[in-house]
Amino acid sequence: MKIAIVGATGLVGSVMLNILEERNFPLDELLLVASERSVGKKIKFKGKDHEVISIPDAISKRPDIALFSAGGSTSSEWAPKFAEVGTTVIDNSSAWRMDLSKKLVVPEINANQLTKEDKIIANPNCSTIQMVMALAPLHKKYKIKRIVVSTYQSVSGTGVKAVEQLENEILGKKGEMAYPYPIHKNAIPHCDVFEENGYTKEEMKLVRETQKILDDRTIAVTATAVRIPTAGGHSEAVNVEFENDFDINEVRKLLSETDGVTVQDNLDVNTYPMPMYANGKDDVFVGRIRRDGSQPNSLNMWIVSDNLRKGAATNTIQIAEYLIKHDLA
Repeated sequence: MKIAIVGATGLVGSVMLNILEERNFPLDELLLVASERSVGKKIKFKGKDHEVISIPDAISKRPDIALFSAGGSTSSEWAPKFAEVGTTVIDNSSAWRMDLSKKLVVPEINANQLTKEDKIIANPNCSTIQMVMALAPLHKKYKIKRIVVSTYQSVSGTGVKAVEQLENEILGKKGEMAYPYPIHKNAIPHCDVFEENGYTKEEMKLVRETQKILDDRTIAVTATAVRIPTAGGHSEAVNVEFENDFDINEVRKLLSETDGVTVQDNLDVNTYPMPMYANGKDDVFVGRIRRDGSQPNSLNMWIVSDNLRKGAATNTIQIAEYLIKHDLA
């Protein structure tokens, strides 16, 4: 099993390496791939130095699976070229998510749709993954009509420059700005670029990707995405209206029985999810589960997850594990 990581020197790429090691991923050869300026750099994996190679070099080696986290333009250009030589690409950018010919996969929800013919598989947006992980079992039971979601997203979702901006501002140092405003002691209601409808791309990803993953275009979704000064972990306040009524204890039971979801919801001892404690973990944490008294058949939840792990690297690697287990790569 020959695995390539395209974007190995980036934030998500480095987390992918850690997770491959943690999960003892079954690989025989690892190709670390990055842009020309990074070629020749050395990166340690399982105590051994690996030299970074170029994308064309990686294609010539015909890996079985390529894990992409190098941005949309790189994925658009190079993923098809890997696919042409028989490599299965799992892409972490937005390049292929809404392509009708590509599967958008959260393994716990819809990996069973994958076939050997799927040579480019899209990994959903981080904020979408954690939300649908909690909503999928509830949709199956009660059928979702409408979702109102507000996100509180870590600077790590923007990348290294944003993490450095926050660190510099905490220390009172001048440095490069990833955002148009200071992020320390601030909240910026602006994640990604604005679309013509006044929503950001991040907000519209929550709309479009949720409908595609849950395979239901009738679900109405409206979103507000906010960047906050946390270093890791995204949080979401989610209000869900169902077609059918629910029992709140049954909701908690359904969530607690869902693979990859941990319920943290004990108000007697102030137990609820927080990004500080989700950081470095692979589960999606759900709490503050309560009925919305202002609207029939409606529920409020607070959902937290590590955006670099389940929101990106872990989900990608879980897809790869599924492909290997079912002999699809």
